[in-house]
Amino acid sequence: MIVSTRGRYALRVMIDLAQNIEQDRIPLKEIAERQNISKKYIEAIMTLLSKNHFVDAIHGKGGGYKLNRKPDEYKVGDILRLTEGSLAPVSCLVKGAEPCAKKDVCKTLPMWTKLDNLVENYLDSVTLKDLL
Repeated sequence: MIVSTRGRYALRVMIDLAQNIEQDRIPLKEIAERQNISKKYIEAIMTLLSKNHFVDAIHGKGGGYKLNRKPDEYKVGDILRLTEGSLAPVSCLVKGAEPCAKKDVCKTLPMWTKLDNLVENYLDSVTLKDLL
């Protein structure tokens, strides 16, 4: 599994919001400057995060973004699943995938399943608060 730029940037943005949680709302421009990420790229990430209720968006003059939960209530796994889709190491373990015709004889499936569980459990055990 390779985490995409969008996934890495989404984590950076969420950490930035958590670090500045005392602010009522944080303008996109401030986040972009602090994280050295283009405003346009962050805008796309924030739209995704906002539509999926990870952040609150306040539009208009004086607007910005803020977390709508405490940092310890955000799991890294949830953020990455939102940006990346599946975190499965092989296609046969992606939720909703067609069952593999070779699953009954596949010698590597138990290993991939264990790796998938380890990754999922680890990422779900790490919160934004842990990354501050």
